[in-house]
Amino acid sequence: MPKNQFQRMVFAFITVVITVHAYVFYSLYVVNGSFFASLSPTGKVLDGINALGGVGAFGTYLPIWAIVLIEFGFAYLLECVMGSPCSFKLACKVFDPKTTHPVMFECAIICATVALMCPAMSLIAAIIYYPYYSGFNFLTLMANWLKLVCYNFPFAFFTQLFFIQPFVRTVFKLIFCRKKKKVEAAPEENGEAA
Repeated sequence: MPKNQFQRMVFAFITVVITVHAYVFYSLYVVNGSFFASLSPTGKVLDGINALGGVGAFGTYLPIWAIVLIEFGFAYLLECVMGSPCSFKLACKVFDPKTTHPVMFECAIICATVALMCPAMSLIAAIIYYPYYSGFNFLTLMANWLKLVCYNFPFAFFTQLFFIQPFVRTVFKLIFCRKKKKVEAAPEENGEAA
């Protein structure tokens, strides 16, 4: 898996690109889909979002692509600063990476990442999607945050453990194994030419 800072950032980038799209889709269609569908005469979620003028964020309405970019920025920053380094340290406190089977250790890292990132991103989402038009109340923000954690945690846990991380690890191996093979092949070609 990632061996240096550049590889860790690429791994985080691939993970966040997939994860943010999954969470925006989950939030708009699964969690809030019935609300958005009720706003449209066709009963379609996307038509309801368009009828509303976008997704409510920061007290205004933004298009879906803007929501994806905003969440991507926050998620990538959090993953690089907190998620990746802290989850590895948490997994190392429970398991010894030298003696633990790699699959078990990777699962521990994934679980620790979800345990850190889900509440953090849910808090950011609670701030972004807070209903500012009715004023601000700290207790309302905390209630919205808890509600989002309850919605997002099971989704985050199962998608990361069974779908997203296995896919990301496969893509990561394809990218960096090819580069490694090219680097290893280059000295052999130079040696043959001499």
